[in-house]
Amino acid sequence: MIDPTARIGPGALLEEGVSVGPYCVVGSHVVIGSGCRLVAHVHIAGRTAIGARTVIHPFASLGGPPQSSGYRDEPTRLVVGKDCDIREGVTMNIGTKDGGGLTEVGDRGFFMAYSHVGHDCHVGNDVIFANGATLGGHCVVGDYVFIGGLSAAHQHTRIGAHAMVGGLSGLRGDVIPFGLVAGSFARLSGVNIVGMRRRKFAAASIRAVRSAYRSLFFGEGVLARRLEATEAKFGHDPAVAQIIAFVRDRRDRPLCFPGQHTEA
Repeated sequence: MIDPTARIGPGALLEEGVSVGPYCVVGSHVVIGSGCRLVAHVHIAGRTAIGARTVIHPFASLGGPPQSSGYRDEPTRLVVGKDCDIREGVTMNIGTKDGGGLTEVGDRGFFMAYSHVGHDCHVGNDVIFANGATLGGHCVVGDYVFIGGLSAAHQHTRIGAHAMVGGLSGLRGDVIPFGLVAGSFARLSGVNIVGMRRRKFAAASIRAVRSAYRSLFFGEGVLARRLEATEAKFGHDPAVAQIIAFVRDRRDRPLCFPGQHTEA
C-alpha cells in the first residue's frame, strides 16, 4: 500500500489499510488513521494526526510550521478528523504555543483546492471550504459552515454553526450562527434558510430564527437591550438560543452587521 517512491519517516504510524501514493512524504511524528488514502505528491509534516478514511489529494501540505513570526519550533500539533476530503494544494498549519498549541479540524470536511486553515484554528464537522477559502490564525468555525471561493477570514474571527459565507468575501467580524454574509467587507444579508431546510430544521424553528434576526439587528435600542428582548421572546427555540449564546460570547472581533448598520 506504500508506493516505492514515497518517503515515510522512521517514527510515523500508519494504521491498517493506509494507501500512500507516488512521491508522498510523511514525517516522523505523523499518525495516519486506518483506511486513509494519500493520492500522490502529498506532504504531511509536524505532529499531525489524520483521522480514518480521509483522502488527501496531490500537493496538499498538512502540518507545516505556522505562518507566525513568533513561532520557535515548539512541538505544537495539527489534528484532522475522519472522512475528510482534502483536495489539491490545500494547506493546514500546526498551532503556536501562545495560541494553545493545536490546530483542529473536525470530521467529514470538504476542503476544495487551495483552501487554507491557519494556525490555532478550530474547525467543526461537516464544513465545506470552496476553492481558495482562507482562515487566518485563531479562527473558530462551527459545524456545517460553508465558505465560498476566494473568501478570507481575518485572524480571531468566529463563524457560527450553519452560517454561509458568499464567494469573494472578506470577514472582519464574527458571523452569527445561521447567518448569511457576503461582500468584499462582508455584511450580514439575512439567514441561511436554504441550509436550515437541507438539514431538516422544523418550520417553526426557521420562523423563530428569522424573527430573532429581525429583532436582534433591526429592533429598537442598543444591542444589549435588543439581545435581552430577543432572548425573552424567541430564546425557547434551540437554534435561537445558539445565536444568543454566540453573541454573548464576545471575543476579539466585532460582529458582522447587516448593510450599513454598526454596533450600538
